[in-house]
Amino acid sequence: MNLASLFYYQDILLYISFIPLIGIFLLVFINPEQQKLMKIMAINFSSIPFILFLFIWGGFKKSVGTFQFVSKLLWVPILNLNITLGIDGISLFFLLLTTFLIPLCILISWNSIGSNLKSYLISFLLIEYFLIGVFCVLDVLMFYMLFESILIPMFLVIGIWGSRERKMLASYYFFLYTLLGSVVMLLSILYIYGQVGTTDYEILLTFMFSDFEQKVLWITFFLAFAAKVPMIPVHLWLPEAHVEAPTAGSVILAGVLLKLGTYGFIRFSLPLFPQASFYFAPLVYTMSLIGIIYASLTAIRQTDFKRIIAYTSVAHMNVVMLGIFSFNNVGIEGALLQSLSHGFVASALFVIIGVVYERYRTRLVKYYGGLVHTMPLYISVFLFFTMANIGFPGTSGFIGEFLIFVGSFKVNSSVTVFGATGMILGGCYALWLFNRIAYGNLKSQYIKETLDINKREFFIFVPLIIYTLILGLIPDAYLSSIHMSVNNLIENMYF
Repeated sequence: MNLASLFYYQDILLYISFIPLIGIFLLVFINPEQQKLMKIMAINFSSIPFILFLFIWGGFKKSVGTFQFVSKLLWVPILNLNITLGIDGISLFFLLLTTFLIPLCILISWNSIGSNLKSYLISFLLIEYFLIGVFCVLDVLMFYMLFESILIPMFLVIGIWGSRERKMLASYYFFLYTLLGSVVMLLSILYIYGQVGTTDYEILLTFMFSDFEQKVLWITFFLAFAAKVPMIPVHLWLPEAHVEAPTAGSVILAGVLLKLGTYGFIRFSLPLFPQASFYFAPLVYTMSLIGIIYASLTAIRQTDFKRIIAYTSVAHMNVVMLGIFSFNNVGIEGALLQSLSHGFVASALFVIIGVVYERYRTRLVKYYGGLVHTMPLYISVFLFFTMANIGFPGTSGFIGEFLIFVGSFKVNSSVTVFGATGMILGGCYALWLFNRIAYGNLKSQYIKETLDINKREFFIFVPLIIYTLILGLIPDAYLSSIHMSVNNLIENMYF
């Protein structure tokens, strides 16, 4: 019996979810002056879940579409409320992405966080704990509780360790936009509990709501998930949050938190309310197309480095929505692959911004230029992720977008044509930004000395480059684990 099969018979998901909490408990008792020890402990306890999920991936049964590694805890038995944990191919890679990026976030902040370091590290370990729970839990009420709990540490990361004066305003934007959308979902969960007598996800899959109930419930879930994606017009919090957040905050925001919306649609909206999903698909197509074109055009006219990448995230996540609501295997698998790709590529682009911001304390594009002459390694990394961002063949972005458009073309060719304009506009804003930063004359009147990326930054970029290439060159390494889970999702929708 190998290690992965041993885990299968234990409550491994429960154990993994508590590892960040153990790290938090130990951090509390460390002297605040021992900053290096706190960083080492935080990076170790945030990395252990990633290693364990790699073992789980090794023991994951690709031919099974149902949930694996399931464990159940009694919570309030008298009310038939229990905590059920389990993963399938859809949630597995979101867990790997989460546990991969959190240690990178701590490494990114290695030298940039001086004050309140202990609270900062605790906040990121809390985010990891809540995110592991969100992607593992098989109970709608518990999902909601964890879904909302993430707002608290993220609010603190933006509001306390943000880089500019508007950081508190940005943190309130983030908190209120995402909270207000979710409150209505709670009322719907209470209604579901009253109708079914439980919030257990697997039991809800067997319950048929009426067409009217599905439409009302779908809208309430849509409000919660659309704000997280984000879709137009509930996107205004994202540029503000990205601009004001520290680099690590932007990384986890773009890398994982935006995926909570798309994950929610795939996990809950489609299988629980299939008729309503078909009915409201034209609305989703319209909002997504507006989001793709509007965000792409808005990105072109921005002057702030971070704000440009923030709007590109809006455009890419709205492309993912087209894949989800194609209602076929190809489109949904493409949406999942593009979500993973965006997690790596957008995270890397925000780290690229953080590199120059830490050195020169400005994110305005007009102060940069000609960096290819003095920072060649930095520009090489920037070029690679610029190509990945516009979906260059051989990178993860190409495979994801290609599958999405193939899937959506089967449903509505007009939507696909308009959605593909995002690729053209993406080339415009991405290449124009790269050209302004890399080429031209070095603006020595603003920046006197330039330093290329150091060893720590190099080791941050290397795994991001590797995973972006693997996802682009060998996509079946991921797709083979996703196939059966997506098939199971489609069966729940149509049958």
